[in-house]
Amino acid sequence: MRLFKHLYVQVILAVVAGGLLGFFAPSFAISLKPLSDVFINMIRMVLLPVIFGTVVLGIARMENMRELGRVGIKSLVYFEVSSTLALLVGMTVVNIVHPGDGIHANPHSLNADAVKQYTAAVESHTGIVDFLVGVVPSNVVESFARGNILQILFFSLLLGVALAQVGDASKPFMNTLHSFLEAVFRIVNMVMRFAPLGALGAVAFTIGRYGVGSLMSIGLVLVCVYITCLLFAVLSFGLIGRLVGFSSLRFLNFIKDEILTVFGTCSSESVLPQLMRKLEMAGVPSSVVGLVLPGGLTFNACGSAIYFTVGALFIAQATDVPLTFVDQLTVLGVLLLTSKGSAGVAGAGFVTLAATLGALHKIPVSGLVLLLGVDRFMAEARSVTNTISNAFGAVAVAAWEGVLDRKKFLKVLRDGSEIVNEHTGTVGNQSDGDRRANPIGSHP
Repeated sequence: MRLFKHLYVQVILAVVAGGLLGFFAPSFAISLKPLSDVFINMIRMVLLPVIFGTVVLGIARMENMRELGRVGIKSLVYFEVSSTLALLVGMTVVNIVHPGDGIHANPHSLNADAVKQYTAAVESHTGIVDFLVGVVPSNVVESFARGNILQILFFSLLLGVALAQVGDASKPFMNTLHSFLEAVFRIVNMVMRFAPLGALGAVAFTIGRYGVGSLMSIGLVLVCVYITCLLFAVLSFGLIGRLVGFSSLRFLNFIKDEILTVFGTCSSESVLPQLMRKLEMAGVPSSVVGLVLPGGLTFNACGSAIYFTVGALFIAQATDVPLTFVDQLTVLGVLLLTSKGSAGVAGAGFVTLAATLGALHKIPVSGLVLLLGVDRFMAEARSVTNTISNAFGAVAVAAWEGVLDRKKFLKVLRDGSEIVNEHTGTVGNQSDGDRRANPIGSHP
């Protein structure tokens, strides 16, 4: 059937199959985890070249370097406003639902050893100053080897500015980089065909390893996270669509393949290369896409911010720690800082929560044990919300800067005439001959 050729349909079927395998054959399901690991590794293989090439070319082609500063500042403003709103929505929902009431957990009786690996990591958890210093690479080759996105982004910005200043002499290098980037995107198209297998392995492992039963004991906090993410999406994404002048639902339909892939793999990185290309094809300039999407991985983790707020206040309620309104605002303020330094840290969610609770000296860090059973099931909501927020952010910043090709963007959302086809690497609604002659990214 033609329907099964669509990537989003394949991912949905893979997620359902993974859930069934995890429930009925947990031992076999756990053994499928390498499918997810291999898919994520393949995405990470092309992630850094895509970020590097897109940012360098996008900035080098800018006619005015002041535009770069404006885009950067507006991106940071969007990131901070979105993160703050996410924290406030999370605080509101927790105070209404009170998921931790009635648990009455004794902090001293909790098995703190179960979260020792996360609390120990707090010692190496960098502060805001160390974080900013660490953005500047001492060895850019090492930055590529370690996969440090922020350092690569910093170097790409400088290289793009330098190429713009060089002028015509930089054209041979830029043409070569453009050709290289086109080849890398072809690899991305190949890799995305394995997305259903990656989703199958990830979901099967999660259900098989942790079991559906682990949700029952403190499932209310899980519900809180999903409700908060949904509420945040309705408020923020709906507002952005109204202000910019496009249908938020149509935009979500436009990126549905990426949303479902992220849901299955629990990784925002798994769709970043393809999402960057898709937005470029929809009329968002590469200079904006190259700054907002990679930068958003660190600075605009709205879904993670919701999880941090719900998790911290849930632990306080579950351990009967009274928090005043000022105390809760303090939690939010600390989270705005600690969440920025958690990028690239293994178990970043728990490390950030541990760092926040440790800085407050009021909510017991041992309360993290209460979240161990359901943390993995909240990763889907966090990752999907992060991805959607960054995609909306790229469109919002482009519109704010006045560089969004509105005619092209609205045409894509309306009839999908230029939607990127992940399976063939071509633009949709073309004849077979046109598809062979005009692959994605080629210029007429």
